[in-house]
Order: sequence, then structure tokens, then C-alpha cells
Amino acid sequence: MSADYLMRLEQARSPQPSPQILASLAQALRLSLDERDHVFLLAGHRPPAGPRAGEHIRPGLLYLMDQLAGNPVQLPSDLGDLLVQNELAESLFGCTCTVSGPDRNVVWRWFTDPFVREAYPPQEHERHGREHVADLRAAVARRGADDAPALALVDRLRGTGAEFTALWELHEVAVRRGGRKRVLHPVTGPLEFDMEALLAPAEDQRLLVFTPPPGSTTVAALELLREAGPETAHRGHR
Repeated sequence: MSADYLMRLEQARSPQPSPQILASLAQALRLSLDERDHVFLLAGHRPPAGPRAGEHIRPGLLYLMDQLAGNPVQLPSDLGDLLVQNELAESLFGCTCTVSGPDRNVVWRWFTDPFVREAYPPQEHERHGREHVADLRAAVARRGADDAPALALVDRLRGTGAEFTALWELHEVAVRRGGRKRVLHPVTGPLEFDMEALLAPAEDQRLLVFTPPPGSTTVAALELLREAGPETAHRGHR
């Protein structure tokens, strides 16, 4: 984004772009939050606020994803909205970051889409559900009692049935920071990863990095996934 373009925006000598175009442009150029907000103001728009304000991905996280291209990496918000994935993560889990509406949220999909669970060993379903809910409780507490997006998500999840409500009422609170993750992939079969969650300073975004244990069969399986592409992902994640 040139200085001349910014000057034309400031002086109203350029057609006013929409907020959606500005947000996409800021993300594509990997602007910082301060730079993004400055561009919005120059274009005559208020900087993003509300439920979509936290969807701008920090440039440092995107650069880190570039360096970790050999591993599946994806970046959700603290509420579980999947914001971006690298190609290997799409091959492993399917591409869901471009989905709109509630289906973009990994917690929502866990409790509403039975196909999602087929990608994980049945004996681990209860643990996954508890981890999702405990992590969501931590995010809701951190955001505060008046955070509309968090409260709306919890209300929707309460309407999904007894499973979420029972887990929510356990009042377990734990930010997900990592652990062993097993995935049942339709092409490679069972895969095993050590997952690490790298939290952004504000803890509203996290980078999830999936690393196969050294010497495991998952190392070779990742090469197969890289060649096969996202089309082979489990149908519950497509």
C-alpha cells in the first residue's frame, strides 16, 4: 500500500472502498492492528469493533505459519472460530476457515456435526468435548460477562442438547495449551501428533502446531497427505 494511495484516501481523491475490502486488503498486506485501524480512518470508516474485530490476524503469526509449512498449522480465535489454515492442515482436517456462519466454529461443529467426531477415536470423544467446553469457559471469563459474541455462542450451544449443557455446568476452566492428538484419516489411517498452542499476547488468537513424534509412521504419512491434497480430508471436515 503506497504512501500516494494513503494520501489520496485521506484527501478523498480516491473512491471510498468498503470496510470488507479494507479488511481483506489489510490482511493480505499483513498490516498490524494499528496500521489497519489507520487505513480505516483514512478511508472514512470506523475501525472494526464487535464480533469481527478480532479476526485480523497479526502479521507475526502469519510469518510464523510460513516458517512452519512442514507441519499442519491452523489458527482459531479464542472462541473457536477458525481463521486460517496452511495447506497441510487442510489436507489433514479439511478446509473450514472459509466456511461462513456457525460452522466456522470448531466447538459448534463438535456438538452439532456427527461426522466431525468420526475423525477421532471414539474413546477420546468425551475428553475432546470436555476440553472444548473448558477452553470456551476460559475465553468467556477472560472476555467478561458483557461480551456479546461469547454469550451468543454459549446460548446457541446450550440449544444443541444435553451434552453441552452438562459439560458447561461442570464449570471446568482450562485454556488448551497442547497435548497428544490422534486423528483417523481416510487415506493414511491413524495419525498421532503432539499439538502445541502458541497464544497471541492478548490470548484472543492461538497458533496450533501439529508435530508428528520423531520416528513415527505419521512422519511418512504427512508426505502422503502433502501429495494427496485437501480433497482427501475426512468428510466431517470438508
